[in-house]
Order: sequence, then C-alpha cells, then structure tokens
Amino acid sequence: MKIATFNINGIKARINALPEWLDEAQPDVVLLQEIKSVDDAFPRDVFEDRGYNVETHGQKSFNGVAILSKLPLEDVQRGLPGDDDDEQARWIEATVVGEKAIRICGLYLPNGNPTPGPKYDYKLAWMERLHARAKDLMTLEEPALMAGDYNIIPQAEDAKRPDAWRDDALFRLESRAAFRRILNLGFTEAFRARNHAPEQYSFWDYQAGAWNKNDGIRIDHFLLTPQCADLMTDCQIDANVRGRDKPSDHVPVWVELAA
Repeated sequence: MKIATFNINGIKARINALPEWLDEAQPDVVLLQEIKSVDDAFPRDVFEDRGYNVETHGQKSFNGVAILSKLPLEDVQRGLPGDDDDEQARWIEATVVGEKAIRICGLYLPNGNPTPGPKYDYKLAWMERLHARAKDLMTLEEPALMAGDYNIIPQAEDAKRPDAWRDDALFRLESRAAFRRILNLGFTEAFRARNHAPEQYSFWDYQAGAWNKNDGIRIDHFLLTPQCADLMTDCQIDANVRGRDKPSDHVPVWVELAA
C-alpha cells in the first residue's frame, strides 16, 4: 500500500498538477492539505474518475484537508478532538482497508507565526491536542499513522539555513519539543528511519529562487505506530514535482507499507 501526503496549496491552483502526479506516482491513498475549498466545491469527479474514494473536510479559502483512496474507507472522522470551538479544518482520519486495516490521520498543523502571539499559542495548544490523540492511537496497539504538513522543522539538518529559522514558529525550541513529545510516545518518523542523506526537503518558498538554490526545509512528515512501522518498506520525497509547471511550494512524501 502506497500512502502519500501532499500539501497542494489550493485545489483550484493545482487542478492540473495534482492529477498529473497521481497518474505518474499511482498512490493508493493520498492525504491532502490546504485544499482551500468548501466540501461542495471540491472537484470530486477528477479523482473519482481515477478510481479514488474522496473524503473532505473543507473550509472556504483557507486550510482544508482531504483523503483520496483507491481502497475502501471506514469510520471517517473530521476535526481533531479536544476543542469543540475550533472551526479550522485541519484534521481528517479514517480506516483504509487493504490486506490489513490501517488507521490514517491527515493533518495540517498550524503555522504559528508570528511569535510570540495568539497564533503561536494556538499552534502549541493544537499540538497538545495532537499529543492526546497520538497517545490514544498508541493504546490501540494497531497499525496507524499520522501524516501531513506538520509545520515543524525537527532538526537543524532539516533546513538548508537553520540559523535563518531560529526564531520562527516552525523551528522554535517549544515547537520542536512538542513534536519530540509526540515521537517519544513510541512513533517512528518514517523518512529519517529510511533516509539519513543531507539536504532532503519537502518545502521551498516561492520567493528568492529558493527552489533553484535548494534552499528548503523538511516539514511534511509521517509518524507511524510500532505496528505500522513494522510494515514499512520505503519512504521517499518526490522532490522533482517542485520544478514542474505551477507547482505547490510543497512536494509529495510517501511511504510504502506491506499491507
């Protein structure tokens, strides 16, 4: 089972680029972030015609997450538990049924800038709720993963110029510590478990020729429960997608599971 995560930075802007990548990469399941669309406006037909089941949790002009799956989806849930007043569409989860059932959680973690301030407070509070959900997933002792745009640079080697990010919400010590607390529950960070090469990024800003300079950061991650990590056979970043016509500033990251 090939599962990908891809922050597309607007489904309308990526209506050609996303299907092109799907036809080439042939993932079984895709977790999308920043669809920037209400549910009714999402172009389902484009993906259903390719054999995907489509589940969305949309929001007008901002945020929004979705699942595309060629396999059956069960028990779809929208919204990260822990705050009934949170109206931002940043979380969707479901069980995908292949040879094994995998609980998949797609997330778009808040950016948090500027710091300090209410946006950063919201980011850290959201991560506390994420920790609680992650803890619950671990107690099930079943294959599960949480994947998406975490807006977290885990370590200095995950940025071309780490010093430029020292005071940014993506790299502040509090952010990285919150991410580490989740990992320390027993999750495997899939990409680094498979690949220790330097200068491996998943995001390049549109400004200042960042892509041409490979001035990137790695902020799109897969966290796997032990039962899911045992199934992993590969994890890669499709960096070449960033150099195509009308790209997102993110690129797909994917794992393959023996499931």
